[in-house]
Amino acid sequence: MITFCSPRAALLSFIAILCLSLGTMPHAQQAPATVVTPEEPSTTILSDTLHYDDTKRESTFTGKVVMTRGLLTMNADVLQMREDKDGNQFGEATMKSDKLVLIRQLRPENFEVLEGVGQRAEYDGKNETFDLVGKAVVSRYICGKHFDTVSGQQVRYSQKTDVYQAFSGPNSANSDGRVRSIAQPKARAEAAVAECKAKQGNVPPPPVTKPAGAARP
Repeated sequence: MITFCSPRAALLSFIAILCLSLGTMPHAQQAPATVVTPEEPSTTILSDTLHYDDTKRESTFTGKVVMTRGLLTMNADVLQMREDKDGNQFGEATMKSDKLVLIRQLRPENFEVLEGVGQRAEYDGKNETFDLVGKAVVSRYICGKHFDTVSGQQVRYSQKTDVYQAFSGPNSANSDGRVRSIAQPKARAEAAVAECKAKQGNVPPPPVTKPAGAARP
């Protein structure tokens, strides 16, 4: 296991925004929320079917699930969300095949694309943690080029402590079962952004190719 107390800001913000997205429970009985400012994006979930159980306070989206929140999207086969009696929210996204749950966030102001994949994604509102589990990989691309990666069997982010952890195991994304972290120097990343701006002006780069095995809309 590796614990990152000062991770790359881009990767950290990516996982934090996803926590907010999965923490949005779409049902009529949800407690009144704080007034939403115009800057806060809404969450949209598309699926083939939706089953909501008001008694259990559970929502299940199935079939080509696409969740969108601003510039963040998540693709999965099944998305289950529930709320306990104390109002804590929990979410789990899974696949029915050997493909991986895919989460992508665009950061056009920095010419970045952030991606996370795993066999499942879990959100625990009570403990304020988010996990990518099974062949987990979180990557950053700048102007279409791969820069930073954290991979292992599981990647976890804690909202309470702003710390994320990567765990090794037999179901790691790496063949040796270990955790692997690759981070480019800050100066190199800044130079890549500057070069991209000079070539493309303010036009964001085209989407990078999805990792092998990732879910597609």
